[in-house]
Amino acid sequence: MTVVQAGQVNLTAQQVPGIIVAIQPPGPAPINGVPSNIGGIVGTATWGPVGVPVMVSDYAGGVAVFGQMQARKYDMMTVLNWAAMQGKVGAFSMVRVTDGTDVAASAVFATTFVTLTSRYTGTLGNSISAILAAGTAANTVKLTITLAGFQPEVFDNIPGTGATQRDNIVKAVNLGNSQFRGPSTICVATAGAGSTGPTLPATINLTGGTDGATTITGSVLLGTDTAPRKGLYALRKSGASVIALADCDDSTTWSSQIAYGLAEGAYMQMVGPAGDTISTAVTTKSTAGIDSYAGKVIFGDWVYVNDTVNNQVRLISPQAFALGLMVNQSPEKSTLNKQLQGIVATQRTYNNQPYSNAELLQLVQAGIDVLTNPSPGGKYFSFVLGVNTSSDQGQREDCYTRMTNYIAYSIDAWGGKFVGELQGFDDEDDTRANAFAGLDQFLANMKGVRPKMIDDYKVVLDKTNNPDARIRSGWMQGDVQVRYMAVVRNFLVNLQGGQTTVIVR
Repeated sequence: MTVVQAGQVNLTAQQVPGIIVAIQPPGPAPINGVPSNIGGIVGTATWGPVGVPVMVSDYAGGVAVFGQMQARKYDMMTVLNWAAMQGKVGAFSMVRVTDGTDVAASAVFATTFVTLTSRYTGTLGNSISAILAAGTAANTVKLTITLAGFQPEVFDNIPGTGATQRDNIVKAVNLGNSQFRGPSTICVATAGAGSTGPTLPATINLTGGTDGATTITGSVLLGTDTAPRKGLYALRKSGASVIALADCDDSTTWSSQIAYGLAEGAYMQMVGPAGDTISTAVTTKSTAGIDSYAGKVIFGDWVYVNDTVNNQVRLISPQAFALGLMVNQSPEKSTLNKQLQGIVATQRTYNNQPYSNAELLQLVQAGIDVLTNPSPGGKYFSFVLGVNTSSDQGQREDCYTRMTNYIAYSIDAWGGKFVGELQGFDDEDDTRANAFAGLDQFLANMKGVRPKMIDDYKVVLDKTNNPDARIRSGWMQGDVQVRYMAVVRNFLVNLQGGQTTVIVR
């Protein structure tokens, strides 16, 4: 007996008698939707890797990698904190940037014995301390490295004297010294020229760490698109479907952000400067030359929040709320009129300056959204227009962006398995049938859930759109139409009242 996978044996050329069991795949491969709940955040921090996307699920997870938020512009932990307040299902891919002046903190035992340097640049490294003391075992030493918010790292029973002890300390920190104590995640160690250790116990405090956050610009946040990628471009292939460059109010970056969003299927959250005027915002958006569903421009009416970490009420960009809302709701949902959390006031509401209908009309016609209070549904903070930057009435809803990207990239992640398969010329070809079944099942599920994600759909993948000439050329074509659910932008109620009103039931 021979057991093989389907397609491994030429069934027309068997001459030796016997049984062959060919294991067939269970059926058409289903389409699993790509994650739509990953937000991308690019900005500065006090700790952590630079130019490397790191996935976190909440603010506490972000602190463990990048340190606490800072009361300053371009701080990505600030964006994470208020984005995470909008729900519990979102995840965030974080990329730290610096202006190139960032420095790692360091300190030396006994002048030239062993140098400890913080694993990452940033001012958080200035909080690291280390104690070298007698070890538990005789004739050994113990090194303890501490950093607030991190588990203390203890390297015990380090043997040797003089230069041998020095080198063993370095090995313990960099490589670990037991199966239970791996390498330090806080520091790296370097052996100096000296062979005489300090008098025990000895304590050092690392100093000199800087964040590299003094001269951040839109260009720094965009980064570079060549290896090693930095800034926004480090998020390529990360799965981030909604992205914010923290506090980036530089309109010269908008066209580059749109280009990235179109290439990666991401919805870019862009913002005007704090205290902007509507006329300036409309002109700026027009001058930037962007008219695309790939980006959302939020009017520069920034948000006052209560920062309990830094003990102050401060002003932050509204990007955090748009990003957090969208990664915490299904892609067919609009941001329009959805209540936002963690807001004290906006610049306009703080000064008791509500928007007039004429002002909102200027913004919506320009393709600019705004966060304010009251909302259509009541006295709460929300985005009150729910639009992207496109002027196309069929594409301007921000849920159009999210749904189109979700469907397109889900199909893209699934469809590659058909490349290299065989396609026949008859009406009952298995490859086309399997591809049709996958598309149909995916869209049927979206229509069948309650509440529905789509209103209706149609898939054509047969000989009507795959004629022989196209098949001979190596093409297989599927034509998919999807009708999205419509967003209620206006609710009309015709009221007739009075004592002369005639009611006919």
